[in-house]
Amino acid sequence: MTTPPAGQHTLVVTDLHAEVAGKEILKGVNLELLSGELTALMGPNGSGKSTLAYALMGHPKYKVTKGSVLLDGVDLLPLSVDKRSKAGLFLGFQYPQEVSGLSLSKFLWTAYMQRHTAETADSDKFGKELKTNLGMLEMDETLLKRSLNEGFSGGEKKRVEVLQMATLSPTFAILDEPDSGLDIDAVRAVGETVAKLHRPDAGILVITHYQRILKYLKPDRVHVMVDGVVALSGGRELAEQLEAKGYDWVRLGAAAPSPGA
Repeated sequence: MTTPPAGQHTLVVTDLHAEVAGKEILKGVNLELLSGELTALMGPNGSGKSTLAYALMGHPKYKVTKGSVLLDGVDLLPLSVDKRSKAGLFLGFQYPQEVSGLSLSKFLWTAYMQRHTAETADSDKFGKELKTNLGMLEMDETLLKRSLNEGFSGGEKKRVEVLQMATLSPTFAILDEPDSGLDIDAVRAVGETVAKLHRPDAGILVITHYQRILKYLKPDRVHVMVDGVVALSGGRELAEQLEAKGYDWVRLGAAAPSPGA
């Protein structure tokens, strides 16, 4: 791991192991995220990408058995999900849940208030920023009155996840396959909006199978997960290689014995 400049936020994952129902999925993940950078995490199905996202956020189904996760030097692993959120971590779900009876506007305001006090909350600013973000995401304002994700299309649900990220302004945001199930126009809208929302004092990790959303995001770093570990890292050109060659060559490289073994 490199030493970041003073004042730069870091999320450092070291030798992280995690299991689901007794089966080990993460087998020693090492990953460093820096504020000001947009990072892509790619890999085939079953490689552990979503497990990593849930383990970082503290989902009880995903049991961490070894390793550490430090956000600006603070160990996240002992913290509950809500405390990890307040520490500055956000997860956008691959499969957002519907919540009947809770309007989208009420949900967003409640989430906003979780990061503010009565003294720091600004309802006028919240409303203006919400309207701006709806416009960037090409979302109809009438969605605010509807129950959270209830009857929403797949594209609308993914846009709502990005809208939550914009509302909470986390230090580090993890977006789990924000492009899955979206048509070309929706991928463009989500990708361009995430890029616009990216702040110099925050970092974003986008988990994806495909290069298509990355042409709008233009990541600073690309990591590839294979069999529960980060097997390869590089710049945005790595995503283009993966698009052209697939993942088999990465698998073969990860499985090859090290020199002298």
